[in-house]
Amino acid sequence: MSKTLIRGAKVLGGAPQDVLIDGETIMHVGTGLPAADIEGAEIVEAEGKVLLPGLVDLHTHLREPGREDSETVLTGTRAAASGGYTAVFAMANTFPVADTAGVVEQVYRLGREHGYCDVQPIGAVTVGLEGKKLAELGAMHDSAAGVTVFSDDGKCVHDAVIMRRALEYVKAFGGVVAQHAQEPRLTEGAQMNEGVVSAELGLGGWPAVAEESIIARDVLLADHVGSRVHICHLSTAGSVEIVRWAKARGIRVTAEVTPHHLLLTDELVRTYNPVYKVNPPLRTEADVHALREALADGTIDIVATDHAPHPHEDKDCEWAAAAMGMVGLETALSVVQETMVETGLLDWAGVAARMSATPAEIGWAHGHGRPVSAGEPANLTLVDTAYRGQVDPAGFASRSRNTPYEGRALPGRVTHTWLRGRATLVDGKLT
Repeated sequence: MSKTLIRGAKVLGGAPQDVLIDGETIMHVGTGLPAADIEGAEIVEAEGKVLLPGLVDLHTHLREPGREDSETVLTGTRAAASGGYTAVFAMANTFPVADTAGVVEQVYRLGREHGYCDVQPIGAVTVGLEGKKLAELGAMHDSAAGVTVFSDDGKCVHDAVIMRRALEYVKAFGGVVAQHAQEPRLTEGAQMNEGVVSAELGLGGWPAVAEESIIARDVLLADHVGSRVHICHLSTAGSVEIVRWAKARGIRVTAEVTPHHLLLTDELVRTYNPVYKVNPPLRTEADVHALREALADGTIDIVATDHAPHPHEDKDCEWAAAAMGMVGLETALSVVQETMVETGLLDWAGVAARMSATPAEIGWAHGHGRPVSAGEPANLTLVDTAYRGQVDPAGFASRSRNTPYEGRALPGRVTHTWLRGRATLVDGKLT
């Protein structure tokens, strides 16, 4: 089995240490390793760089099957490895919808075949994402894919009875329902965040209460049935307060925030550039600060990308006709470094918790999110935190280029990614 010595890395941002990988496993973390133990090892000089456990994304759109013009499992997992991810959870809004054991097994197999990161399919909550009838939750869980997370993301499970039944069903095997919190009647015709900017631009407003009302309902339902609920892409200060209240009561709720909601505001919509059109919409500066504080204090549990690739023609058009969504796998860690680390809100150990350990725990991503210590699987990410450069989507591994950061200077660059000891990214290049 091959050996790799990562020399002088700052593990979780701490003091420099040497990390020896032997095969699929971390064999040593520390200093003073005997020369005989590293004989024949490939040396990676990591002085000044930060070593993290491989990142885990609980919210990725890989588009395959059905929208391979936007992304495929291959291109999406290559983008994931480029961004430091060793595992991603693939959302169910494909064509056909991942609402049966057959479809989730197809996505799972494609991930295993391509090998750039592990792919764990998310199963739909309802048949066809139509919100009318529960999908085959048990069959998807019992399949080879072993689905534990279910979501109609892209649509809200708006019927309270259906949501209650889903929560009751997944409780039997410890699963979780991940809710896209959007009351559909309150967002009919909505184009952006409802507020001063929408009023000035004359665009249909997307009120915060459309998100907050669903979250309030669902944490109460989760409490009533004693099940787990996860809130996708939380985006408002009011949502933060509801989740904080629920956690104080002991309700089993977790929540995620996207990198773009930690950095960007609805002021950018004044450009009418559809690259800033996303669901939920970009909110206000006050919301951004509330989200950052909530991620720092643990009210929001994790960062998830909501990587949503679209072909050029679906975004390069007038605002009203443009698709909603942004790619995010290859820039997520840089945005978190800028918004959370460089502001002093999180250290690198905190980043590792929110982008690796906790999402792996929520989704049962076995072997991921583990400590960087001897005996653990060698799923690792090495980051040059001193780097700062402009984002150039032409160099993305993703099939799509709909990034809101084009030309923007962001800090940090993932230089190496290891999946079970195999380097998938070396010196910033995919292997």
